[in-house]
Amino acid sequence: MRLPRNRRADRTGNTDDTCGPEQREGGERRRRATDRAKSRRRADKRADRRARRRLIDFPRRGRRGWRRWTPSWKLVSGLFLLFAGSLAGLFTAVYMRVEIPNPHDSASRQATVYYWADGSRMVSVGDVNRQDVALSQVPDSVQRAVVAAENADFYSDSGVSVTGIGRAAVNIVKGKETQGGSTITQQYVKNTYLSQDQTVERKIKEVFLSLKVSRQQPKTEILEGYLNTSWFGRDAYGVQAASYAYYGIPAKELNPSQGALLAAVLKGAESFDPSLSADNHQRAEDRWSWILDRQVDTGSMSAEERAKYTKFPEPKRPVKPTSQAGQTGYLVDIANKYLKSRSGITDKDLAGGGYSVHTTFEKDKVLALAKAVEKVRAERLDPEKRTEDQYVEVGAASIRPKDGAIVAVYGGSDAIEHFTNNADTSGVPAASAFKPFVYAAALEKEFEGKGRSAEDADSDPKNPKPAKPPMAPLDLYSALVNSDHTPFVETGKKIGLQKVKELAVASGLREESMAKLEPTFSIGTSTPSAVRLASAYTAFVNEGRGTEPYSVAKLERNGVAVSGFGPAKPRRAMSAETASTVGAALSQVSWGAVGPPKGQTTYSPYRAGKTGPNDRMNSAWYIGVTQELSTSVAMFRTKPDVPPLLPMQGVGGPDSERGSAFPPLIWKAYNEVATRP
Repeated sequence: MRLPRNRRADRTGNTDDTCGPEQREGGERRRRATDRAKSRRRADKRADRRARRRLIDFPRRGRRGWRRWTPSWKLVSGLFLLFAGSLAGLFTAVYMRVEIPNPHDSASRQATVYYWADGSRMVSVGDVNRQDVALSQVPDSVQRAVVAAENADFYSDSGVSVTGIGRAAVNIVKGKETQGGSTITQQYVKNTYLSQDQTVERKIKEVFLSLKVSRQQPKTEILEGYLNTSWFGRDAYGVQAASYAYYGIPAKELNPSQGALLAAVLKGAESFDPSLSADNHQRAEDRWSWILDRQVDTGSMSAEERAKYTKFPEPKRPVKPTSQAGQTGYLVDIANKYLKSRSGITDKDLAGGGYSVHTTFEKDKVLALAKAVEKVRAERLDPEKRTEDQYVEVGAASIRPKDGAIVAVYGGSDAIEHFTNNADTSGVPAASAFKPFVYAAALEKEFEGKGRSAEDADSDPKNPKPAKPPMAPLDLYSALVNSDHTPFVETGKKIGLQKVKELAVASGLREESMAKLEPTFSIGTSTPSAVRLASAYTAFVNEGRGTEPYSVAKLERNGVAVSGFGPAKPRRAMSAETASTVGAALSQVSWGAVGPPKGQTTYSPYRAGKTGPNDRMNSAWYIGVTQELSTSVAMFRTKPDVPPLLPMQGVGGPDSERGSAFPPLIWKAYNEVATRP
């Protein structure tokens, strides 16, 4: 129905003048709404044109709130493809530019040089013991053992381990070394073309070179190179040298069981050479068995053949080079142990060369100690006439009390014939030489009972020769001088064996050398080394402070100093008063054992601990301490391949007091020369 002329609306929604006010207001609202809609459409068109011009729609158009800042799946996938493409391009560019360098020249490998304390050269170690052999000269069983142990999918992989690279990346983020589970190809590349440095740059080079080498060289050539360049321990590079070092035969004569053992030591000879320690032997045996089982699992050995190998293939004893004859090999051994305990340096690193090791060993004192031992042995022992004199061993160590420097050791008759270092081995009971630590613990306990601490006691005036000291209920002063056992056993029960152990460890004995806390603990069932016992006794002349023994004063690698070596800060083991009191008793022990020093007929400044005729353990000890030197001497009997110590009864004849007469004679002969002005 048509409106009257005066009510008809025009195209804008407005009515003519004949409309009423309400009609005119409604028409105006509709017009404004229409204008806004048109404005929005024009704005959207402009936004569409801008969006078409933008490569990345972020922040996202047409979104409000948090959705505006959430990237779209198109943006995410695009950026991922861009990143992956860029990475692939970079990887390809680097891969194309990497060239396989010439192999290392073994003849250019540097030695590790050891120096005496005065700076003169002691010995050079590190001449490359290596003889390349063709892969055809390595039994298939040995090849299979190495592959099974090190890289089971060697023949099918690309030359790198993705998991190993990931592990290395995680280590980099954590600030740790970059080493990881490398493939045989990676290890071959590192051995042949690169250094052993654990750096990010070297690891990246290793990955690219491994990929290229894997494409350009057959797997058999890579395996041959790996077997000829790998470190097997015992100064042996390559399977041929290792075969001679461990079994005295060429590689071609190795059987599957022996091959599995050589594959085991590839993981780290310092931890898996079975001749180095009982723990090493157990680890080596476990890994040897695992490698044989692993070959069955990977299909490279039948279960029937595996069943033939149940007896561990014991290798021969290591042989040191002739340059390490006499005491030199023992000195190098002690220096190396110290280096490895204070840093991440390994035997492989040292064999790689480039190190200058400045030791604390004083040549004249080393010679004097060896001469003193040989003199007493020659004069007092006769193994051809007395069977009790057979298999007698001596170990000795001399330390400077003020800083803990090891100035001399006697490790045995000859390092290239007697492999065990008697100066640094545990297994010999300390016996009565342990009693001074029980005495000191009792005095410390007495101080605590009076409300005094060790620090309080430090402030007391020093008395170099106190009168007979105040004692706990038992007279340990006289018991120590007279080598009585019962008072020490009773004291240990009273004050607590844990207290005695803590003081002994604080003085310098190792936790692992401590025996079980049984009643006999107080009379020396623990088995410290000669080095550690000499170190622990320094507390009795250092006002109660123990000094940590050290054997390397300075280390350099390729002319650059390596930090972290040298004397440590003395540690509080007991109060100064306790040290002085126990020291007075030890002076009486020294007087009775070796008499007064030359030229003195009165009070002796020597402190000494020793075993005596009442000891029934298979060892004889004497530890003599002065302000200049703390020197321990141990004598015991041990037969090769027979773990228990042999009895000392009758050594040197019926009047030898179970051999206890000889260590004081050795100490005196050495000390008179070593402390000569």
